[in-house]
Amino acid sequence: MKAKSAALKNYHWRGINPQGKRVKGQALALTEMEIRDKLKEQHIQIKKIKRTSVSFVTKLSHQVSTKDITTLTRQLATMLATGVPIIQSIRLITDNQKKAEMKSILLQITKSVEAGTPLSKAMRTASSHFDSLYIDLVSTGEEVGNLAEVFERLADYREKSEQLRAKVIKALIYPSMVMLTAIGVCYLMLTMVLPEFESMFSGFGTELPAFTQSVINLSHWVQAYSMPLLLLTGVALFVFKVLRSRSPSIQRWGSKLSLKLPIIGGVLSKASIAKFSRTLATSFAAGIPILSGLKTTSKTAGNRYYQEAVEEVYKATSAGAPLYVAMRDTQAFPEMVLQMVMIGEESGQLDNMLNKVASIYEFEVDNTVDNLGKILEPLIILFLGVVVGGLVVAMYLPIFNLMSVLG
Repeated sequence: MKAKSAALKNYHWRGINPQGKRVKGQALALTEMEIRDKLKEQHIQIKKIKRTSVSFVTKLSHQVSTKDITTLTRQLATMLATGVPIIQSIRLITDNQKKAEMKSILLQITKSVEAGTPLSKAMRTASSHFDSLYIDLVSTGEEVGNLAEVFERLADYREKSEQLRAKVIKALIYPSMVMLTAIGVCYLMLTMVLPEFESMFSGFGTELPAFTQSVINLSHWVQAYSMPLLLLTGVALFVFKVLRSRSPSIQRWGSKLSLKLPIIGGVLSKASIAKFSRTLATSFAAGIPILSGLKTTSKTAGNRYYQEAVEEVYKATSAGAPLYVAMRDTQAFPEMVLQMVMIGEESGQLDNMLNKVASIYEFEVDNTVDNLGKILEPLIILFLGVVVGGLVVAMYLPIFNLMSVLG
């Protein structure tokens, strides 16, 4: 059963306390039942409960993030390792939880587990934030009785995945900001600075240099069509996003295109391989069969191209092909990865070899991101020099020509 995404609401309540006095209050929760259970524990007789929506800011501040689930996983791993029972561990974490949505999820899990529901099933029902890999690992841990070890593995896996994701985002931010700044400077020069120079040039009474005239024509075009073009670009991006969400072929095309981008494409490709290796190693080491692990890994790939590659690996492996052969047939994995997987399969150390592959590619991503400034700096200087410098030359060229004539 898939978890339903309930919206956070603000509940205003009125009631009578054990001393017979009228009391009232409000609380954030996902369901009204949570408020009723809470008031029942306080022995408050409920008279009225009114539900209202919460503001965007409140909703955002109490929304559960991927990082919150990782923190929860690490806390559970630490408590279970010290011998604290699972229900008590969840209760302790709930009591110290500041986010209302997370508190509601944990209360629902606690209630289900106390009623005899397995932890994995309780988590699946409580929230969609617990993905299929998370649920499968917890379920395996329950079956073999090593929940503490499973949560330790999950915490390590999620922490490394988040570090990798942060590095990829960092790699994308730097060139994006440079390009946006360059476009912004060019736009301001073409629409605000150049028109002032144009009015000055008109007083010269001479023919402008061809290069300057071309830039002025470009300025006229930008002033006339920039807003319609911006609107058209926004509509095109929106349409592309809608089509991409509905069309696997467009998703595949977009993913393959992103992997071919200079420098950034290499970072995205290495990050996808690292995530695939880390996910499969974590599930396999926890006792999940290789086929189930591959099925789960394909859902967490984060890139359509690699997702379909892993799905092909799953089909070939199901038919009896060795893992490294199935991976080679997709032509999506480098030879070094295939060699290490082959050695891992033959030596019975597949999880260790996959972890080594993940570590190698995570290091390469980290190294590329750290040196991104040095790699892109010459290209950025060249780009800004040609574009911005060209505009400056175009503006001052008529003045230089006039001065040479007067001289």
